[in-house]
Amino acid sequence: MRHVWFSSLLNKVSGTLPTTRNRAFVRRSESSRHLFQQAVSVCLLALTCSTSVVMGDETVVSRIAVGACAKQDQPQPIWDAVIATQPQRFLFIGDNIYGDTEDMAVLKQKYDLLAKQPGYAKLKQVCPVLATWDDHDYGANDAGADYPKKRESQQIFLDFYEVPKDDVRRTHEGVYSSHVMGPVGKRLQVILLDSRYFRSPLKTGFKPGEPGDGYRGKYAPNTDAGVTMLGETQWKWLAEQLKVPAEIRVIASSVQVVADEHGSEMWGNFPAERQRLFKLIRETGATGVVLFSGDRHLSEISRLTADHLDGIGYPLFDVTTSSLNAPSGNKTKAGVRFANEINSYRVGLTYFDTNFGTLEVDWTLPDPVLRLQVRDEQGGVVLQQRLKLSQLRATR
Repeated sequence: MRHVWFSSLLNKVSGTLPTTRNRAFVRRSESSRHLFQQAVSVCLLALTCSTSVVMGDETVVSRIAVGACAKQDQPQPIWDAVIATQPQRFLFIGDNIYGDTEDMAVLKQKYDLLAKQPGYAKLKQVCPVLATWDDHDYGANDAGADYPKKRESQQIFLDFYEVPKDDVRRTHEGVYSSHVMGPVGKRLQVILLDSRYFRSPLKTGFKPGEPGDGYRGKYAPNTDAGVTMLGETQWKWLAEQLKVPAEIRVIASSVQVVADEHGSEMWGNFPAERQRLFKLIRETGATGVVLFSGDRHLSEISRLTADHLDGIGYPLFDVTTSSLNAPSGNKTKAGVRFANEINSYRVGLTYFDTNFGTLEVDWTLPDPVLRLQVRDEQGGVVLQQRLKLSQLRATR
């Protein structure tokens, strides 16, 4: 409707412009000038919206599925279970393939293998796929801004996910995007962050403990001045997105946000950036925020409490879901798939086998209920956090 009205307005204005038969119109009337100014204002508004958020239809979205870490050259039987949940959107949040190359022909071939996976092809017929990347589909293990083929990799990414040629992601650096769907009162916003394109170098030096201590990674916090996770352009964009009207906001990060003690890749590698994210959510007054993350080849639900020093004013949950077909390689001597890992924010247990995540929203209730879930390869719920929407608002 906005575009129809805009075209009509332009026609009105152009119809009053001077012609060879009407040169007296050079002294443009005040009303015509006003119409022209309206047209310019609408044009600018449309341009602003197109660079900030993709508006969806008015269909109520009550089910989305989330997945990460899919080996493109191995069977992917989990798609049947994903499809059985009848998702209205699927969020592919990183390591969607394992590219690990600077040869763009090789990278494209690996995307082609994913496209040929019958389950993934079927999923695309069921619902739209919204995607961001992590290190392996970006192009190199643990890579950040220094990856030399990031521009070329971005275009291959956008082509694979059939991003329109006029989409702003075709012109800006990074694959971050935002999508709003549903009618007023039941709007669900999906914000997909890019935690690779701009990310500063990691620092090593973390000292793992003895077996069973729960400290296992190699990365130490990088507290150097000026280090970044998102880059200033993406930070400014995110601040705008958190002000877009929505009842529920799903922020997808390829790496864990809340957990910060294990020494592997995470927002905690850059403590000031992690704090900046929480502060931004708090200061923009964004309500209804939940996080989904991947990367770890394990699943868990972490919670930043409302009264935490870095809290946002209400509980912030981070649902980590990984992997779709490459479960954790950590095993005990007895062959049990398990690893003790410290996470003081964890709610419940850790799940180590193949899995995917789901968000279910019951909009029919006066106070809508959200179910943040991790499901196994057969679709069974193995982890869940159930919340009322009213719990995702600041109380102070």
